[in-house]
Amino acid sequence: MPQTVYVLNGPNMNLLGTREPEKYGHATLADVEKLCATTAARFGLDVVFRQSNHEGEIVTWIQEAKAKGAAGILLNAAGYTTTSIAILDALLAVQVPTIEIHMTNIHARESFRQNSYVSKAAKAVIAGFGVDSYRLGIIGLAGIVGAKDKQ
Repeated sequence: MPQTVYVLNGPNMNLLGTREPEKYGHATLADVEKLCATTAARFGLDVVFRQSNHEGEIVTWIQEAKAKGAAGILLNAAGYTTTSIAILDALLAVQVPTIEIHMTNIHARESFRQNSYVSKAAKAVIAGFGVDSYRLGIIGLAGIVGAKDKQ
């Protein structure tokens, strides 16, 4: 049975493709989901891919990842990165290997975007590679959980 990776996306990520394309590009969230599934398949991993504009729903999914025995979590908490102690507490409670990802380099943006609560629980942070941040995150999680590249 393949190991599962949860790819969780926070607020406004459903607007990819139309939201500030100069920062986020033209790829849609559906494109990102396909990229994640294709990359995960290289390592024999399955993907549960979700997006929510609601903080509590993301917390529930983090807890679900633990309950379902997920191998890891790839988390783009978006706007909740800098505000959500609830998401931090959920990540600390479940102890599922997590990689924080961002499409833009949050450290080169406004100062309020540079303090991440998620980072305090993440094994690694990937930022600034656009949609490739997701691909790199899946590859990183595969390494953490010992999944081998099947290509």
